[in-house]
Amino acid sequence: MSEALRDAIKYWELRRVPYNLLLVALVGAWVMVTWPVFRPAVVLPHLPELIALGLIANFLYCAVYVVEAAFHQSAVWERWRWVLWLVGTALALLITQYWVGDEIFPDALRQLP
Repeated sequence: MSEALRDAIKYWELRRVPYNLLLVALVGAWVMVTWPVFRPAVVLPHLPELIALGLIANFLYCAVYVVEAAFHQSAVWERWRWVLWLVGTALALLITQYWVGDEIFPDALRQLP
């Protein structure tokens, strides 16, 4: 394994944890604030869907390695990696906000008795 790849993995995988925690916090906030609506949906049969969404979010996180490969030779890249993490995480939060607020919540709301 090359030194550049080892460095990229060390840098990005340490940041995957806060990335996931932020996404979980956003979804958790939605569920807590709108608990009466989401209560019927928080059941074991929906676990595979939740796992699939988590896997998709982590698969998309891996796109950073493409950018890393393109720019790792740049002299200023290591000083600006955090901007890519910040922008990518903000984009993931925006997509999550949209997905929960516009796709999942209305369906849960319609299923209320």
